[in-house]
Amino acid sequence: MTSEEETSLALTLHYDGGAFFGWQSQSEERTVQGELEIAVERLTATHRTVMGSGRTDRGVHATGQVAAVSVPISWTPAAFCKAINAILPDDIWIKDVQAVPAAFHPRYDAVARTYVYRIGLKEEARSPFLRRWCWCIQQPLDQGLLEEAAARIVGDHSFVAFAKAGQPERGTRCTVRSTIWEPWEELGLTFTITANRYLRHMVRYLVGTMVEIARGGRPLDDLFRLIDQGHTRGRGTSGPAPAQGLFLASVEYPGQALGPT
Repeated sequence: MTSEEETSLALTLHYDGGAFFGWQSQSEERTVQGELEIAVERLTATHRTVMGSGRTDRGVHATGQVAAVSVPISWTPAAFCKAINAILPDDIWIKDVQAVPAAFHPRYDAVARTYVYRIGLKEEARSPFLRRWCWCIQQPLDQGLLEEAAARIVGDHSFVAFAKAGQPERGTRCTVRSTIWEPWEELGLTFTITANRYLRHMVRYLVGTMVEIARGGRPLDDLFRLIDQGHTRGRGTSGPAPAQGLFLASVEYPGQALGPT
């Protein structure tokens, strides 16, 4: 089949990451990319690579992941969306399908991504209908300290201290456009961050460190030194916040954002 007989589609999808070993296909583990490629192959009778905007880690969720795939031109976006949702497993749902130029790349064309992290502070957050999608802390946090810490993150910084090792080729600088702590209904708090790029586990290390500061476990100045210098008196970041509280909420491209904002 020639490229003239195919069309490129951008998929905006939701998934519950709890049962997945992350986004990227693995030969012996269940992944989001793997399930999507199985479904696409069932619809097109050909194995096709589904490219994502980013590789979410094991246990991380999405309400605005963007992926792209090339399919026969006979598939309209609406028909493809309906058909693939009919055969995908229950923990993946395609919210929207759009036709995009053949050159569209969901990862390299993205100019910003937004993540949301949920923290449960009330007893109700331990409900089985909630606890799988938040970090249940159930103790007071100093919201003023959280807000001061979040404000310090904004800007172009090296986040080497907030990344899992093993990525020297990517560099360590990221430009954070905005951060905000807000109420999560009456259950706790959400942290929302938008940046041009992220290092591996960066958001989870940032949240873990901010929470320890807000609990009174370390001084606010530690965050400043970790961002500016990559260390603080020989002490690194706090442990990363659990994966189940993290959601990829939206991906922004020049002139538009795909997924909820």
